[in-house]
Amino acid sequence: MKKTVYLSMAVFFTVLLLSCKEDEEMNPTGSFTVTIQNISEGKAYFDAGMTDVILPGSNYSFSFHAGKGHYLSFATMFVQSNDLFYAPEDTGIELYNAAGEPLTGDVTGMVHLWDAGTEVNQEPGFGSDQAPRQSGPDTGMNENGNVILLVDVNDGFSYPSDQEILSLVIEHDGGTMFTVTINNVSDAGSFQTPLAPGTWVVHGEAQPLFSSGAVASGDLEDLAEDGINGPISDGLIQNSGFVTPFAPGVWAVYTMSNPIYSVGQSSSVDLESLAEDGDPSGFPGSLNGVSGVESFDIFTTPMGGASPAPIFPGEQYTFEFDAQPGDKLVFATMLVQSNDLFIGGVIDLFQNGPPVSGDITSQLHLYDAMTEVNEYPGAGINQAPRQSGPDTGTSENGMVNLVNDGFDYPAVTDMLRVSVTSRQN
Repeated sequence: MKKTVYLSMAVFFTVLLLSCKEDEEMNPTGSFTVTIQNISEGKAYFDAGMTDVILPGSNYSFSFHAGKGHYLSFATMFVQSNDLFYAPEDTGIELYNAAGEPLTGDVTGMVHLWDAGTEVNQEPGFGSDQAPRQSGPDTGMNENGNVILLVDVNDGFSYPSDQEILSLVIEHDGGTMFTVTINNVSDAGSFQTPLAPGTWVVHGEAQPLFSSGAVASGDLEDLAEDGINGPISDGLIQNSGFVTPFAPGVWAVYTMSNPIYSVGQSSSVDLESLAEDGDPSGFPGSLNGVSGVESFDIFTTPMGGASPAPIFPGEQYTFEFDAQPGDKLVFATMLVQSNDLFIGGVIDLFQNGPPVSGDITSQLHLYDAMTEVNEYPGAGINQAPRQSGPDTGTSENGMVNLVNDGFDYPAVTDMLRVSVTSRQN
């Protein structure tokens, strides 16, 4: 009898163990590591383009967006010369003052005639190696000098004043838009000359075209000697564009409704702070005790960093958590060069049994919190890098939705890569 009881108990525990093992296999838990990497291609400048030849009595205009902290540089060849060109100082023309007011009006006094130092000067308007008369490009005598202001050259020749050749007018078209017009006014004077095709670039505190006192680049030599603006412009254009950091953010594992944002619903105060100012600090408190939220936290410090900061190209955030079947992951991180945009995504953490692993970037979207009116990306005066303080833009009072404001943004997959590494417990 006892033997029968022992056998029955052994069978019971064996079945129980097998049942538990089968249940674990059917409902495995998992440990997850999420990595959010900024994969944006770094750009040195914000925008760039070319100018056409400007004949005496004519003009050329170009427009661009720019924000506080942006400068304009341009260069155009003084055609009746060997290697002279018009340009502002090597640091460019600052487009906003300290108070954020845009520069407007006639700024010709900020433009100077420069000597590229690449070809020996001949008398302006008569030299056989000057563009209108030379047999071909790059035919003059090499000078092997440096870029300096023409007034410091003392080559013994007489030149017209800058104001006798050109004028430069900057108009602010509203918002972040500017229009620049280069007028060739030499038709009214005694020395007439075309202005050759040139280049322009909007940039930060850099010297994109040349450095005063330094050797000219080969591309600047082409422009200054022969009015060839393709190589220098192509290089500037390829190295210009929208680049953004991503701010500290928030994540949550949940089973019921999305606790961070809901499309078609108003943003919470905490989401507004995250989307407008990159501040996720309110979320731990607002997520605590919410029904269906299994775990949550904020991510603030880049991997390898010592303190909270945005992630720039090549940098990343990482966070870890445990989850079980039925759980979803949601996270949000601010697109810093915006007014209230964020990238978010909802991820099913278990798919047909095992925990998810791999690249999940395709499941992410760019959202508009609709709490602040959008400005041109990367230039708006009320965007985090340029605003005077948090929550300074025009209130919008809209509903969270996919961004659709008429501006162009890179694809999410060109800005972020989000991957999950998991193991079954």
